[in-house]
Amino acid sequence: MSRPLHELEHELAQLQEQLQQARKMAALGELVGTTTHEFNNQLMTILNYAKMGLRYQDEATRTKAFDKIHAAAQRAAKITNSVLGMARNRSSRKEPTSLAALIDETLVLLERELSKYRVAVELDLDQVPEAMVCGNQIQQVLMNLLVNARQAMPNGGRLIVGLKADREAQTVDLSVRDFGTGMDTATLHRIFDPYFTTKQGPDETGKGGTGLGLAACREIIEQHGGRIRVESAPGKGTCFTLKLPQAPATATATLPATVAPSDSVAAR
Repeated sequence: MSRPLHELEHELAQLQEQLQQARKMAALGELVGTTTHEFNNQLMTILNYAKMGLRYQDEATRTKAFDKIHAAAQRAAKITNSVLGMARNRSSRKEPTSLAALIDETLVLLERELSKYRVAVELDLDQVPEAMVCGNQIQQVLMNLLVNARQAMPNGGRLIVGLKADREAQTVDLSVRDFGTGMDTATLHRIFDPYFTTKQGPDETGKGGTGLGLAACREIIEQHGGRIRVESAPGKGTCFTLKLPQAPATATATLPATVAPSDSVAAR
């Protein structure tokens, strides 16, 4: 006996909600894993140089060890501050959020990974109003875009993170531009499809390959009332732009508008 249509529709809605939660948890798990790995690296540096300082008695060696310990401790403190920033933004409530601070916290977490793969980060940040967002969710999206950009440049390269205000659209625009492999038009029109991926599987860091990342990113941005745009061309690189709603007028004054492309997906 066939089931009523309304039961099937209800079951489908439940499955879609479960899939959405699974995507968000996967993105959050990657963020936590990166944070833990980075903090552990600093602890190991402190321990190793502490052992060296105890083993050798000459002043030059001890001074070098103490300098390394001090630098690693400062780095660990930055990571801790980034984690505290994540904790402050862990609720799903949308509130006025500084995207500049969020960018800084995220880059702290990825600094070692980007350096390891010889990716130089350039910042092009205008003074902009706060965005009305859930900071934790936007940080997950930014983390995903930065990791994708790094993976698109296997031999290293430049990565530009931008922040502009669009007065006409009343949005704060956060962009991530790489100069890597790029994508053709056919790939561009499928990158937001669930489970579509150009990767063979997770890379050596365990990131990527599921096809869930960009689909989840678009879903998060659209739930904020925003849009995600991408421009790309083979051999020239890719630029993702998040157009996020500005916080109410109590935030800081905006700058002149920045004209955005008319299409959500465009080949360069």
